[in-house]
Amino acid sequence: MSKQSNMNLKKHISPYEKSNTRDSVWQLINTLTPLIILWILAYQSLAISYFLTLFFAIFAAGFVVRTFIIFHDCCHQSFFKNRRLNSILGTITGIITLFPFSQWKHEHSVHHATSSNLDKRGVGDIWVLTVNEYLEAPLKTKIVYRIYRNPIVMFGLGPIYLFLIKNRFNRKGARRNERLNTYLINISVIVLYTILSLIVGWQAFLIIQGTILFISGSAGIWLFYVQHTFEDSYFEEDENWEYVKAAVEGSSFYKLPKLLQWLTGNIGYHHVHHLSPRVPNYKLEEAHNNTTPLQHVPTITLATSLSSIKFRLWDEENKVFVSFRKIKTLKVKQKISAT
Repeated sequence: MSKQSNMNLKKHISPYEKSNTRDSVWQLINTLTPLIILWILAYQSLAISYFLTLFFAIFAAGFVVRTFIIFHDCCHQSFFKNRRLNSILGTITGIITLFPFSQWKHEHSVHHATSSNLDKRGVGDIWVLTVNEYLEAPLKTKIVYRIYRNPIVMFGLGPIYLFLIKNRFNRKGARRNERLNTYLINISVIVLYTILSLIVGWQAFLIIQGTILFISGSAGIWLFYVQHTFEDSYFEEDENWEYVKAAVEGSSFYKLPKLLQWLTGNIGYHHVHHLSPRVPNYKLEEAHNNTTPLQHVPTITLATSLSSIKFRLWDEENKVFVSFRKIKTLKVKQKISAT
């Protein structure tokens, strides 16, 4: 893709970068209202059956993911036109989703500026090693990396680590306003959770909220993982890295069923989002459909995305993700050729 093509692609997307207050307010209503109703139904159903509670909790988790997308747009200053309003709503939705607004805003901005850049990994992304890095790494690093990339750890323990540890503390070098925002969200969460526990009982609260957060957290990690971890993704060293290529080739189009697309706030159009983070989530599909070059971006479906679980390492030579088993095969071939 030439530089001129890159400029034309950005130009095509620019008309969709303006938020619409009416659409934003309506999305707030059709997201937070069902979330509250489903939470109440989950509580009331505890007297009948936990399986019924689980049913309501699963749908409530979907609306927590949708709430996170609103939070996510606020971090990009794309949900409302007013920056202060984005910051206020971002902090409120940060309390609901247990994400520190200012801190995540910073880390996610770094992620967008460095996504798929092999020389700038480590902030706001999933840990990825290249084949050569893995082969040359000490045994301790290999073991830790294998544990980290294990699906049970990533999608099972990942949400627990995210909500209880990582999101509760400020990053090193955080500025005063960022630190204060994290403290504000933490204190607000404690107050809110204490009030709800006193109203419904701590056992009921723990069952309902714990289930909702675990499911939504696992789903969120999966979405982030699968939209950057697919076989023929894009990774380059800094000297060859291009922002537009990283957006349209290093971020997938996750073609989901309409209900899941709606619940996940169109984030499946991740290539559009990375191309222009200022496009609000409710305009991502329209931007994709009306931009001809984007019809040929890497596309994955709910079924084909499952293969991403086996991808562990980036093969720089062949420009693809590979599994650990593939590495074993390569090592065997190398031994045979050496003899």
